[in-house]
Amino acid sequence: MKSYEQTFERVVGHARETALWVTTESALGWDERTKMPTAAAPYRTEQITFLAGVIHHRRTDAELGRWLAELSESPLAADPTSDSGATIRHLKRDYDKRVKLPQSLVEELARTASVAQHVWQDARARDDFSSFREVLGKMFVLKRAQADALGYTGSPYDALLDDYEPDESTANVARVLAELRDALVPLVAAIADSRRSPDEMILARHFPEAAQQRFGSMVAAKIGFDFGRGRLDVTAHPFCTSLGPHDCRITTRFDEQFFPTALFGILHEAGHGIYDQGLRTEWHGLPPGEAISLGIHESQSRLWENLVARSRPFWQHFFPMAQQAFPALADVELDDFFFAINHVRPSLIRVEADEATYNLHILIRFELEQALLAGDLKVADLPAAWNEKYHEYLGITPPDDADGVLQDIHWAAGLVGYFPTYSLGNLYASQFFAAADAELGGLGKQFAAGQFAELRHWLGEKIHSQGQRFTAAQLIERVSGKPLSHRPLIEHLRGKLAPLYQL
Repeated sequence: MKSYEQTFERVVGHARETALWVTTESALGWDERTKMPTAAAPYRTEQITFLAGVIHHRRTDAELGRWLAELSESPLAADPTSDSGATIRHLKRDYDKRVKLPQSLVEELARTASVAQHVWQDARARDDFSSFREVLGKMFVLKRAQADALGYTGSPYDALLDDYEPDESTANVARVLAELRDALVPLVAAIADSRRSPDEMILARHFPEAAQQRFGSMVAAKIGFDFGRGRLDVTAHPFCTSLGPHDCRITTRFDEQFFPTALFGILHEAGHGIYDQGLRTEWHGLPPGEAISLGIHESQSRLWENLVARSRPFWQHFFPMAQQAFPALADVELDDFFFAINHVRPSLIRVEADEATYNLHILIRFELEQALLAGDLKVADLPAAWNEKYHEYLGITPPDDADGVLQDIHWAAGLVGYFPTYSLGNLYASQFFAAADAELGGLGKQFAAGQFAELRHWLGEKIHSQGQRFTAAQLIERVSGKPLSHRPLIEHLRGKLAPLYQL
């Protein structure tokens, strides 16, 4: 046993050193999207490319492979859900995948992603897809090369999806999303037929940026985001990133003429941050201290953004404070505000979509990126295909590419296979929340009293502190007692929306 323990300590030490490089790369990435001067972009690309190569070399080190092969047959791996077992299992899985990728491909992907994100930002600002087309085409060529190198049994999309949702398949995700779509379509249609509609103009008054930042930060701290271990900044496309066990960065963007943009963006990213801050710091950089999957991570952001912050009890507590912070809300009634922030209406922008139609935005992206990866859709034809899908799924057509095909940064960043995790997150969130509500005896009263700690502690114990000990499928069943289903999300939506629209 002593020999195995020594080998395990070598693996742990190696992983901790790799985490230093990874978080350094994350720090440069955060700076690139928040503070970096434009002229610094070319050199930043070289820095990111260099670090990607260093990290890949460490993660595919032959000695690490030998250590993991030895440990995988040892007593330390006997229980795959123990801290040692999870560490060995996940690191070996990661090693076996990454060793298939040529270092030159890894570096070129990093270089292209860095360049493409700057091209995308400029293209969106100028509403000019043609200037983005070439680098986007190159990105999909590289992602197909990545899928081919990794190998797959079904679709090449499987190889890329696995990076974000381990052990998941394209076919299963398609099935789950189809079930969700089939339940959503009649609900959205019934809402449209109700002819009821809130006064959304109460959300489109003047809300000064400084006041939004103060109010959003206050609410994020109240639900549990620790600003002693994190901070909030502004970016073109909001994100959350961890630069270390006690350094979590969240971002948002402000619109002084539309209240929900920044606030719900802040709470979404704060949900991600609360998950990161709830991971076990003593295992930082190792599987017991890392998130299970992006779907599970997204469940935490969507839970706080939608199931908590779009609930009426939440605003029973915060609405008087909002009226104090924003004179534009002084004459607004709580019921009118609550209806306005939960209005169901097909919209162009994914990040501003309502809960009921949001997943239709994801289906569009899921289908298009599979077609691009397979070569069934040319990049040059993407804007037209995008607009056709929006007309088919949502009954609207983008007036331009800036609010159409150029609205998301994901493909520029090489995040192909990422989008379906958003819908999986919505499903996980509803199922987790239903379990928490039942176990904690009704969360609405707590929210109305401004109490969020009990839910946060429950999530920390059941989800955050578990790290990667379980798969996403195992975790949802452990926590809720049932496999993943679309029904809790549909029940949540019907429960909130039926009274508003008198269904």
